[in-house]
Amino acid sequence: ASAHPTTLPEPQVTVHQFGREREPVVQIDGFSGDPQALLAAGREANYQPAGAYYPGLRAPADPAYLDRRRDIVAEIMRRVFGFRETMRVEAASYSLVTLTEAELLPSQAIPHFDDTGPGVIAVMHYLLGAGSGGTAFYRHRRTGFEAITPARQAAYRAATAEDEREFGAPPARYQYGDSERFEMIGEVAASPDRMILYRGRLLHSGVIPDPSALSADPARGRLTINMFLEGR
Repeated sequence: ASAHPTTLPEPQVTVHQFGREREPVVQIDGFSGDPQALLAAGREANYQPAGAYYPGLRAPADPAYLDRRRDIVAEIMRRVFGFRETMRVEAASYSLVTLTEAELLPSQAIPHFDDTGPGVIAVMHYLLGAGSGGTAFYRHRRTGFEAITPARQAAYRAATAEDEREFGAPPARYQYGDSERFEMIGEVAASPDRMILYRGRLLHSGVIPDPSALSADPARGRLTINMFLEGR
């Protein structure tokens, strides 16, 4: 087996600001320098159902590979997100989207947010190419919200209940593009070894180009690494 190179090529960092609220979405291309090793580990992992929110399976991932880019991550957390320090990594996992569209719960068929707090940064590390699907970001039409803060949470909950009264249950499909409820404001395509970081309060949804191609086999399915960074 080949050893990790002592000097990794410099990753390419892009900062997107989608929508009216201009919340940053940081894209880092070439993050690990060794996506094949991460893929190999993910394909050997032991997957379990992820619970009521995520439409598929998850397995623990070792976030130690972030240390290779510690300086870059720290600089992004400071300069882009305004944190003095990064506290810890939470919930690092390999993730496989597996549910057919017919199996989706209503909450899985619309964009979602992960956490309302300003100190929670969601991390999505793509290991496969564009055909596996990236991540799209949304504005809720009734409220105009693109990010759900603690102060907005009650109003958002009430507005989504109003959506349901007016439009009924959302169609059983993976959200992509515009709907009567949401407007897509931006998208990052998947690319091997591309990582994105964004505040967990952003409304977003995974892009699933071909639901019929989803698989519970990690050698064939939509395999990514997801985690959260906490900062202050």
